[in-house]
Amino acid sequence: MKTVIELRSSLRNLFRGELLDDSESVTKAATDASVFRSVPLLVARPRDVEDIKTLVLALSTSEDPESNLSLTARAGGTGMSGGALTESIVLDVANLNKIKEVTGDYAVVEPGVYYRDLEKQTLTRNRIMPSYPASKELCAVGGMVGTNASGEKTLVYGSTDTYVKNLKVILADAHEYSFGPLTKEQLEEKMKLQTFEGDVYRRTYDLIEKNYDAIQAARPKVSKNAAGYALWNVWDRKTFDLTKLFVGSEGTLGITTEITFGLVEPKPISKLLVIFVTDLSSLPSLVQKVLAHKPESFESYDDNTFKFAIRFFPDIVKSMKAGLFTLAYRFLPEFLMILKGGVPKLVLLAEFTGTDEAEVLARAEQAEKDIASFGFRTNISKSKKDAQKYWTIRHESFNLLRHHGGKKRTVPVFDDIVVDPQKLPEYLPRLTAIMDEYKLVYTIAGHIGDGNFHIIPLMDLRKAHERDIVIELAQKVFALTFEFGGSMSGEHNDGLVRTPFLKQMYGEDIYRLFEKTKNIFDMRHIFNPGKKVFGEDLEYLKVHIDRVY
Repeated sequence: MKTVIELRSSLRNLFRGELLDDSESVTKAATDASVFRSVPLLVARPRDVEDIKTLVLALSTSEDPESNLSLTARAGGTGMSGGALTESIVLDVANLNKIKEVTGDYAVVEPGVYYRDLEKQTLTRNRIMPSYPASKELCAVGGMVGTNASGEKTLVYGSTDTYVKNLKVILADAHEYSFGPLTKEQLEEKMKLQTFEGDVYRRTYDLIEKNYDAIQAARPKVSKNAAGYALWNVWDRKTFDLTKLFVGSEGTLGITTEITFGLVEPKPISKLLVIFVTDLSSLPSLVQKVLAHKPESFESYDDNTFKFAIRFFPDIVKSMKAGLFTLAYRFLPEFLMILKGGVPKLVLLAEFTGTDEAEVLARAEQAEKDIASFGFRTNISKSKKDAQKYWTIRHESFNLLRHHGGKKRTVPVFDDIVVDPQKLPEYLPRLTAIMDEYKLVYTIAGHIGDGNFHIIPLMDLRKAHERDIVIELAQKVFALTFEFGGSMSGEHNDGLVRTPFLKQMYGEDIYRLFEKTKNIFDMRHIFNPGKKVFGEDLEYLKVHIDRVY
């Protein structure tokens, strides 16, 4: 095995950034927002693109057959699946943080740029990149591309892959290439190249074309999906676009160095229809009736989330930056509702947007009328402040658990399932039955319009028995989700936690195509190995569950 000392020696006078192996640096890089801990040998913080090329060249040309050093890119470190964790070299892209250009149509940025900083600049042109996740104040755009992130605006606007117009990526030959949509004629020219780039195009095209029908049939029948390699999006026999493969690949095919995002103009007017659901049996019909009026966002949180919000009301006050008595007055109708009829099983938030206030209000009111027959309590926000209280509970659901777990911690393992909303009345009771079998405290929140839910239990992971339960629950929840034709990840991707289940989700044949895809781009497995394909077993996951907190 090539040692860190040997690597440092080979990079002397070539690598201008930082190579860090001190305790503080490797400990910080050992965790993300997942439940795992994996201490790297080294944290490499390149100064620029040339430094990354130097690292890739050193690893890809090593003559040591026992060398298993690899690079795992890390941006904001907010991933919930362990995708940025490794026991080898973390490639920290903190210095690649330039916003190069922002226009009314697109933005050109480096992967270390934080979404919050990009949004500040795009809003000066009244534009946004709308696939941001709930962690938009903390995440970096490189991670958004790596995971194919999405969030509350995805219902209308789609996931991150919709907005990536061009990527610059360093491939395994240590050269940087530009990738974007190609016509058939442009593709043919690329495939004529007698270079590594040409070889990538030839072999990827051949793999997809030879297995075209099987690949298209493997596309999950859900509104969004971040599990596996999105081979079905690359080639429609008119346009060939490798950005669709890189987005969501978690840095396993190459290192992204520059991203061009398409931008959209946000709608200035919004009205929020809040629905307090007490009976899940009518959920599909209700959801379809609301969706008919084209809400921009359609979110949800469950009774446990609602109870946590009431129990830890001061946190909500702090998040909303409002006075205690002012906020208590705003929540008075909800307090009275609970006293009279108990806590609803689900709270649904349907946000209607547009450019004309009367038109937006009319759509919200018509949606409210169309669901009146269900007999659920509803409310249309009168102002942004009125709507804010509901959005704060939705956005803070994870933090409420994380900060008030006591000796227990949040466990995002089976936290990102997606099923057809029509199947929710049958799926959700079976899901809760699995969870309740273990007598866990947990919350369910998510994107009801997409059928995408985040299930977060509280557990004491210092106990071996509870670490065993994590793996048991993952097996049971994923198996249930696959039974309903769903995906185990709508937006958090595979990482350490879901990679072992990809073969079960897609079947042997498609999984083998995923393995071939990895080998086309990265035969020596120097880019984030163990994610997507060739992953570790469940015992490895159990051993690497973080119990230091």
